[in-house]
Amino acid sequence: LLSSHSRLHGSDSYRVPWAFDEEAVDVTRLFTRLKLSLMPYLARLGQDAHASGVPVMRPMVLEFPDDPGAATVDTQYMLGETLLVAPVFTAEGDVDVYLPEGTWTSLLTGDRVTGPRWVRERHGYLSLPLYVRPDSVLPVGARSDRPDYDWADGVTLHLVELADGHRSVTTVPGAAGGEPSVFVVRRDGAAVRVEARGATGPWRVQVGVGGTVVEAAARDEVVELTL
Repeated sequence: LLSSHSRLHGSDSYRVPWAFDEEAVDVTRLFTRLKLSLMPYLARLGQDAHASGVPVMRPMVLEFPDDPGAATVDTQYMLGETLLVAPVFTAEGDVDVYLPEGTWTSLLTGDRVTGPRWVRERHGYLSLPLYVRPDSVLPVGARSDRPDYDWADGVTLHLVELADGHRSVTTVPGAAGGEPSVFVVRRDGAAVRVEARGATGPWRVQVGVGGTVVEAAARDEVVELTL
């Protein structure tokens, strides 16, 4: 489910989670909801792939061409420029993950690991290595029950390990082909300023994963906070 396209395949059999057991249903439900909450991010990646040809799922070397450690890693990938995904290929749940330079944050647990380095982790069926790239702004949607909602309405901008001097523009595509919502983020020292342009509804800012949430008023407002 952490890819551009997700579907249940079955030609001569009926392959749905509930045909196996409740655990399969729980696993599918968890990661389906996770993907749907990431639609503000994934929808923009799809538009970028259409416009530029840069794929949604990217080999590590594509995002880190100057990192020799990433050149030959083929057991993990970047989902867009912000999320690192390392599938688990062993029955025991052991997985080796290469993290490039900087402090990476687990989207599932909030744990932080500083690279460049290899780390070994053990995961059950309800988790896997899923890390947010440092110095990133990750938009997460307010809904997880369907993909075709207004992605900008109630969106939370996760500010993850922003470097001093950070400048970025985060675009959330408009629903049904409407105008996008644009969020401009700047950090100067401990001060962070987030400005919304064309926002269709209320939005929030969260420092890191599981950090302090700052509510913003509806539509085109400015949030200022101190890290």
